[in-house]
Amino acid sequence: MARFTVNSTRFDPYLGYRFKIKWDGQYVAAMNKCGALKRTTEVTSWYEGGDSSGPHQIPGKTKYDAITLEAGVTHDTAFEDWANKVNNFKGDAAMSLAGFRKDITIEVFNHQGQKVLAYNIFRCWVSEYQALPQLDAGANAVMISTVKLENEGWVRDTAVVEPKET
Repeated sequence: MARFTVNSTRFDPYLGYRFKIKWDGQYVAAMNKCGALKRTTEVTSWYEGGDSSGPHQIPGKTKYDAITLEAGVTHDTAFEDWANKVNNFKGDAAMSLAGFRKDITIEVFNHQGQKVLAYNIFRCWVSEYQALPQLDAGANAVMISTVKLENEGWVRDTAVVEPKET
């Protein structure tokens, strides 16, 4: 079976560095890393009387792992504004229950800049926020801010189909 339906002569998989993150209908500027989409379904074992062949296994609860996003520190306050809706420095009374969850989209692009995959992630909220990395006057590094997003699941956007590559 061909690995690609439209470009049947293509063999190489897509590269992991051509991607964009979108929330509130807009792309988030200057993203440099996005954690993996991972879900795990627990295994529930059960035994049947009179059957000594061992336990039967059925799927149990499914858990979606948190997704970590990283971006270079700039004057863009998108991460900070979102993180402040969950845990504001003014105290619990200042927490914004309206809008602290967002649906986000992760889009993957090919070498030609065509969108080839997209995943919609639902009801995300910031559980961890790092405004600045460790600062070191002797280092030569880019400052990176990080958000850890809890989520309630994701699905592939099947409306995004394999484009014809030229």
